[in-house]
Amino acid sequence: MNTTQIFIVAIAAVAVLAFVSIFAVAGRREKQPESTGRLSRKARARDRARTRRVGSVDAADVAAGDVLVAEHPEPVKDPLLERTTITKDEYDVTRRQFLNRSLVGIFGIFLAQFAIAGLAFFWPKLKGGFGAKIDVGSVQDIVDAINQPDGTLVPVFLPAAQSWVTTFDADIEGSSFEGLPVVAGGVMALWQRCVHLGCRVPECIPSQGFECPCHGSKYNFHGEYFDGPAPRNLDRFVIEVNANGNLIIDTGQVIQTPRASVKTIAYPQGPTCN
Repeated sequence: MNTTQIFIVAIAAVAVLAFVSIFAVAGRREKQPESTGRLSRKARARDRARTRRVGSVDAADVAAGDVLVAEHPEPVKDPLLERTTITKDEYDVTRRQFLNRSLVGIFGIFLAQFAIAGLAFFWPKLKGGFGAKIDVGSVQDIVDAINQPDGTLVPVFLPAAQSWVTTFDADIEGSSFEGLPVVAGGVMALWQRCVHLGCRVPECIPSQGFECPCHGSKYNFHGEYFDGPAPRNLDRFVIEVNANGNLIIDTGQVIQTPRASVKTIAYPQGPTCN
């Protein structure tokens, strides 16, 4: 899994956990236990003694100052009497609104995160990296690395451009590449991706071509279709050579060509790898 897929899976897991938490909290409506109990004998005795003392107060005690009596006592407000009473139906509606809004909010956050992740995945890279123009170095150095002393051709793989760079010395007129900006400086850049189902296509030095290990599609050294289920030639990128002699591979422009009826190079030139 790549980084984007892991990020999307993590977002989905967080959303699922949030849904489960909301339902768990909403379902835990338990009645509060009522406070019940009995007074001890000592407490009841103290209450009776206090009642007798208060009941024995007379006007003489008040006049003598033994007992203080408030002239205008302020009533104590009972907070329980000031509560707003709602019915069970009203309570259920409020709870249902809370759940609905919570679910809609979480789902909206999940969609927003998914949209951001998708935008980051599909947004084109405007500068550097695959999907843009990549300077892969001197074209002459690449040609020297391809041409071996014994006459064998070894394509150069460039990971940054996901490309196999091969030499092209054939006549481009009448080929599948005529009129296309896919040859420059005597080389071409083939996308490593098989056009059948997208497997990575390795080189095969003995046969001087490319052979897909997944389903057996075969291509010659110029990426022209030879055998297998592939519907066309290997895809290739637009290339150019700049003023410094460096090869520029435009990985943002992929060129597709049909199966070549006339091949520009012989294949196979030896035993195949698959």
